[in-house]
Amino acid sequence: MERRRVVITGLGAVTPLGLTAPESWQAVRAGRCGVGPITQFDPSGMKVRLAAEVRGFEPENYMPKPESKRMGRFTQFAVACAKEALEDAGFHPQEAELDRCGVIVSSGIGGLAITETEHDRGLARGWDKVSPFFIPSGICNMAAGQVAITTGFRGMCACPVAACTGGTNAVGDAFHYIRDGYADVMLCGGTESAVTALAVGGFTSMRALSQAEDPCRASIPFDQERSGFVLGEGACVLLLEELEHARGRGAKIYAELAGYGATCDAYHMTAPRPDGSGGARAMALALADGGVSPEAVGYINAHGTSTHLNDAIETAAVKTVFGSHAYKLAMSSTKSMTGHMLGAAGAVEAMFTALALHDAFLPATVNYRCPDPACDLDVVPNEGRPAAAEYALSNSLGFGGHNGSVLLRRWEA
Repeated sequence: MERRRVVITGLGAVTPLGLTAPESWQAVRAGRCGVGPITQFDPSGMKVRLAAEVRGFEPENYMPKPESKRMGRFTQFAVACAKEALEDAGFHPQEAELDRCGVIVSSGIGGLAITETEHDRGLARGWDKVSPFFIPSGICNMAAGQVAITTGFRGMCACPVAACTGGTNAVGDAFHYIRDGYADVMLCGGTESAVTALAVGGFTSMRALSQAEDPCRASIPFDQERSGFVLGEGACVLLLEELEHARGRGAKIYAELAGYGATCDAYHMTAPRPDGSGGARAMALALADGGVSPEAVGYINAHGTSTHLNDAIETAAVKTVFGSHAYKLAMSSTKSMTGHMLGAAGAVEAMFTALALHDAFLPATVNYRCPDPACDLDVVPNEGRPAAAEYALSNSLGFGGHNGSVLLRRWEA
């Protein structure tokens, strides 16, 4: 079967850095950190009081109020991003063959806040009194479902639930779905809104979150003083098209998707395999899928969570795949600015990687101070820099041992 080429033609994002894709990317270019005090609940008495929240999001700006009230915040984010991606691409669903258009949007946790609210209501009023919208608004797949309902896309509609790798799986799976001829257009990405007392408490009890009080010293990937990740929220949706389909309507193109690899450590519930072999295989598979040599890659958007295990093991995995070239490429973590957006992270980072290629600009790992000998690659410390790369990888590693990597290529008409 002929492998068709797949390009990114539309971007939509709601992140701790901005309410649109351009706002978020401009903040990344400026090196702005989106970490701050938690405002969505009162964290008094808790060990963790910082998060990377989306601020100023008003769902009524994107959809009618009755519709928004029947959606969880994570679904509202996804619908807003899908609309932005379509508008950015100049893509009009009414002019499309909708059976050849699909949706893959990931969420790792879904409507956790809804579950918490309805549990409290059930305890207080009786279990038969919980909202009839509790289940359909809270389940993880509803973001993908509502995006399809909003756009009318009638092709494949799915929600990869793979913890922190789900957003990358969504992009990679959508890429393969178009490449192999099953669709011409896909909306893909990830969404998450889990800044809740229960989520923060759960991650804190397993010692995953940073307890730093200074927002500038909380999410610090590759820094020797890193002490855990910062919980983030938001969403990103990309519009992917088969190349000739995009050309046929005169679409602008941000970047080309060239390869995708996904593996599992099959090792531990939360810890990555110590030798980094699972992540290394995902990167190697993405390169092989694209027919690209390691030496062609100039930039990696790392999973880079700011935990001791992840950052050191991911660095080791990169060295396994790239050998001496690992010291010639750049590898930064934009989680230093967005926090860890869980199921949305891979999609947001794929977007940043595409824009890094498009604009010939490498994002920084901000708030970096103390080098760690175990993380000795070029992490683009503190300030982004102009640099043209032909190929770049975006990595994701998730609880359960999930690993994903997408390979992107700079677009040249």
